[in-house]
Amino acid sequence: MSSIGKIGFLGGGNMAKALAKGFISAGLTKPSGIIASVHPADKMSQQSFQALGIETVVENVPVVEQSQVVFVSVKPHVVPTVLKDIKPLSAGKLFLSVAMGVTLQTLESSLSPDSRVIRVMPNTPALVCAGCSVFVRGSQATDSDAQITQRLLEAVGTCEPVDESQLDIVTALSGSGPAYVFVMIEALADGAVRMGMDRQLAYRLASQTVLGSGQMVRQCAPTHPGQLKDQVTSPGGSTAAALKHLELAGFRAAVAGAVEAATERCRQISGN
Repeated sequence: MSSIGKIGFLGGGNMAKALAKGFISAGLTKPSGIIASVHPADKMSQQSFQALGIETVVENVPVVEQSQVVFVSVKPHVVPTVLKDIKPLSAGKLFLSVAMGVTLQTLESSLSPDSRVIRVMPNTPALVCAGCSVFVRGSQATDSDAQITQRLLEAVGTCEPVDESQLDIVTALSGSGPAYVFVMIEALADGAVRMGMDRQLAYRLASQTVLGSGQMVRQCAPTHPGQLKDQVTSPGGSTAAALKHLELAGFRAAVAGAVEAATERCRQISGN
């Protein structure tokens, strides 16, 4: 198994914090094995990293100097400036970019020809080691780099290789997907509360139901989700009545449309 070495984060946003905490929780590295650059004005992120025992700095150069694997986790519009600053130090490093819409070609042309680049798309459940991630190898990335990437991302959930052309759809589905699921959990709980249930109990039951249903879909593959739905639905029963209500309300079309709308927005941002 390839050695990972020290992990650096350029940027201290929510995804960087989720991944860093996930790597530590999974036992993949210790806090001393991570360093992050955080904007001086972002006191909250600085405190969050320091609470984990992770060293923070206000400049990007020390992160690249000290790390073997560097996550590019700044906002997409900041990426060109950041990469320009650290390009002279980038040779021999593995860069994993989570910046939405910034292509492999752009990343590779902004760094040393001797650097290696992989685009990754994780999601925030990595914070609780239940993330859903994909990655795309750059032209210089080696099999060893892919193994390191997979090891990192599988430590905080699942990980699959994809083509770069799929990344906007991935962003819309699994990247933004937790927000859709949170809305569904909230809606399930709201319905139960209206019927007289305690709200905290409703949240616990709704969230566990979503978690268990997702596990069933994965573990029962290749059984179609529709077949699993039918196993819950008795003729003339309460589930059948509920599903009719969702159908009349346009639930399926609304959720599919949300993924399509998010994909189109990603394509606008990335210029694809």
